Amino acid sequence: MGIEVFKKHLREKRAIKISCGFNNLDLENIAKICRAAQSAKASAVDVPFRKDIFQIARKNTKLPIFVSTIHPFEALEAAKWGADGIQIGNFLETYKKGKKFSVNEVYDITLEIMGLLNKYDIYFCSTIPAFATLDEQIDLIKKFEILGVDLIQTEGYKKSPQNSSLMIESAQASINNMNELSKYTKLPIMTSSAMNENTIKSAFDMGADAVSVDNVVNRFNSEASMKATILDIVGSISYRNSLNKEMIRSQRELILNEF
Repeated sequence: MGIEVFKKHLREKRAIKISCGFNNLDLENIAKICRAAQSAKASAVDVPFRKDIFQIARKNTKLPIFVSTIHPFEALEAAKWGADGIQIGNFLETYKKGKKFSVNEVYDITLEIMGLLNKYDIYFCSTIPAFATLDEQIDLIKKFEILGVDLIQTEGYKKSPQNSSLMIESAQASINNMNELSKYTKLPIMTSSAMNENTIKSAFDMGADAVSVDNVVNRFNSEASMKATILDIVGSISYRNSLNKEMIRSQRELILNEF
């Protein structure tokens, strides 16, 4: 399928990327997630940086595969493996360890990685750090446009992701960031952080082009449960297919009426 399926869903504002988890090193679990994501018609998967993990993902899905990292030379290695996309992030795991990324650090990482990947035809996503002020986020997103970043990811963060009310707050913070930033850029924006069936619909209704989903899927050991959850997620935005078809039909009618 390659990255084109993700780009298509992105244009239609219904892209769902299933994250295997930044610290998930369980090969069997990752294989299940990848198979479930494809069966449930998600748009892409992303995996942590490790060659055996990437190879397992490639064997178990035809969906585009993103590799997540914050290290420039890891991104270069992933490009050599044949990754469809590189994602700078997930920063949430580093926040839990007490490390916060500044916008300057994220910009420098992005700049270095894009320089290393210059000769590779690879899709590129960078994450706006959750702790940056709105002005800092706007400034960073404008710099990303100049660099030629393909996709921006927003995030939210609360200290206790297992607390359901804080998970909702994390998701809402990411959605709010996406909504504000969309006023200042034409780049597509993907929301992440504690997304579930309900917050995903809210994210798309607020204008997201894509949503990244992790814990709500990779907490399961059962492939059937993973698939059922992704089907619920994809189903929760199935109305967008009708909206897109109606938009295309209306555009065709306008064109025909001109003749």
